[in-house]
Amino acid sequence: MSLINTQVQPFKAQAFHNGKFIEVTEASLKGKWSVLIFMPAAFTFNCPTEIEDAAENYAEFQKAGAEVYIITTDTHFSHKVWHETSPAVGKAKFPLVGDPTHALTNAFGVHIPEEGLALRGTFIINPELMIKTMEVHSNEIARDVKETVRKLKAAQYTAAHPGQVCPAKWNEGAKTLTPSLDLVGKI
Repeated sequence: MSLINTQVQPFKAQAFHNGKFIEVTEASLKGKWSVLIFMPAAFTFNCPTEIEDAAENYAEFQKAGAEVYIITTDTHFSHKVWHETSPAVGKAKFPLVGDPTHALTNAFGVHIPEEGLALRGTFIINPELMIKTMEVHSNEIARDVKETVRKLKAAQYTAAHPGQVCPAKWNEGAKTLTPSLDLVGKI
């Protein structure tokens, strides 16, 4: 069953954020756009490259009114040390969320039971806690966060403009489509 257009279920997790330990719950996501980026584990190979990419694009997420949450199956203690020891992870200004109980990885369908790790999953959640996009893939393939920013802006555009759809490769400011019978077979 797809998670698209379903509500984020209640959760509670600990995170390392800007030098402090904080609690993150579904209430933390409510009222703003959120991007949840699941990764297998701290101190791995591809994960720091993705965190660095997210950090380099963080201003774009903030400009769009969205918060980024990186989630692994490690503890928030591991995330503190990871942030302090990895130059790439050290660039993160967003919460690094620990999920050692696997509650979040299971709730979002990205848990690998035989490994105790997460698949690479990306979820864009609207201010009403509805999941609007999801992308899940194998761990050997790292993501390009610019595509996540593009999808976030598309989700925000369609939320603000009901009845409009964003075509392939749509970017902010580009033309959208209004679905109608007149377009069937004409595109």
